Amino acid sequence: MEGKLSQEQKEKQKKAGALAQEILKLAKDEILVNLRFLDNALSALKIEVQDELKGMACDGGKIYYDTRFVLGRYQKEPAYLTRIYLHMLLHCVFYHNFAYNKLDGTYWDLAADIAVENIIIELNFHNTRIKQDEIAENKLRVLKEDIGVLTAEKIYKYFKNNPPTQTALEEYRYYFKKDEHLFWSSISKEELTISNEQWKRISERIKADLKSFSKDKNTSESLEKNLAEATRDHYDYSSILKRFMVMGEDIQINDDEFDYVYYTYGLSTYGNMPLVEPLEYKDVNKVREFVIVIDTSASCRGRIVKTFLNKTYSILKSNESFFRKTNIHIIQCDNQVQSDTKITNDEEFERFISYGKLKGFGATDFRPAFDYIEALREQKEFQNLKGVIYFTDGFGVYPERIPKYDTMFAFLDENDTRPPVPSWAIKVVLEEDELEAENVKRDSSAGIKTD
Repeated sequence: MEGKLSQEQKEKQKKAGALAQEILKLAKDEILVNLRFLDNALSALKIEVQDELKGMACDGGKIYYDTRFVLGRYQKEPAYLTRIYLHMLLHCVFYHNFAYNKLDGTYWDLAADIAVENIIIELNFHNTRIKQDEIAENKLRVLKEDIGVLTAEKIYKYFKNNPPTQTALEEYRYYFKKDEHLFWSSISKEELTISNEQWKRISERIKADLKSFSKDKNTSESLEKNLAEATRDHYDYSSILKRFMVMGEDIQINDDEFDYVYYTYGLSTYGNMPLVEPLEYKDVNKVREFVIVIDTSASCRGRIVKTFLNKTYSILKSNESFFRKTNIHIIQCDNQVQSDTKITNDEEFERFISYGKLKGFGATDFRPAFDYIEALREQKEFQNLKGVIYFTDGFGVYPERIPKYDTMFAFLDENDTRPPVPSWAIKVVLEEDELEAENVKRDSSAGIKTD
């Protein structure tokens, strides 16, 4: 009797498993029929049962599900399974799991969930509507008033600057959390079946397909903004600085051109008389003459500027980018040049970081800084100025004349309303969280001050 009962249990489990798979296939088909621009993303994800999960989760390559969870949720609210499937799919499209280890997990989990739930609600796809949506929409409306368009990055930054109470965090989770993010931090790049680069190509395709889709149906502004954020170029600030390096002569032994055979033969034969002396000069790529311009208009305040300068200093030190003699100018400018600090060694750089003051806070005009740099060149202050980085919000007047050196405008965020960067300049959007994560550790009492 006991064996027969066991067999019956196995049959029930088999039927339950098949039913759960059919439910998930139905959810996938509903998304495909109604949101056809997601077809490549849908086909990329595989489905795998994991009954100890007690929910659903995705690692960027597979969707894992608990059979009893799927059946129970479908019985209570059929649309919930389509909702959670789409929720996890959008996490992958925006690479939310790939950024996890660099950020505060509590806030990033929540920001990512709110961002994708907002998109699903905006799409107004009837097969994903659930009972919680009315209250969720009210909460989203409040967030939009404070943040604007809801991308995971903007929500995360908002929570970091305005930490929610524990009660608020629990309410957000109740209305916006749908899947488990347990694989986001544990899975390694080697284990991923679909890489970040592959998802980026899928997202680029979605971005293109969305244009034709939106002609026929209303789409989500937040979806377009999140896609723009996901597919925009991300820059490695360390590699950017290499663009401004110049060839120069640094006093050190040049092992590449030193012949050890003749050197050791002379020592062994004639005592302390080597036949060949090592060359004391070697050409190396290091920053020699460099200008950093800080926009000190009202929107560029102390903490952000300090973050940028600390990061720059950190890269220069870690890459041994300084010559023994340097000529680095840190110019502060709003609508006029406010100060110019000349740096000839790293002690002076450290002193400026610790005790320097920001001056200005007026309107932004880039032209005075470029005029000033040109005047310095005419005065022979620079022998071989390679590059200028202008750290700014971008809302200023650009010079019409092309400088005789490489110029980069560095911004902390994307903003479609700012004037376009001239064709002769390099535009770079830096990651504020990345800058802060790699900041040099300093005494909290030290740092750049404002007037």
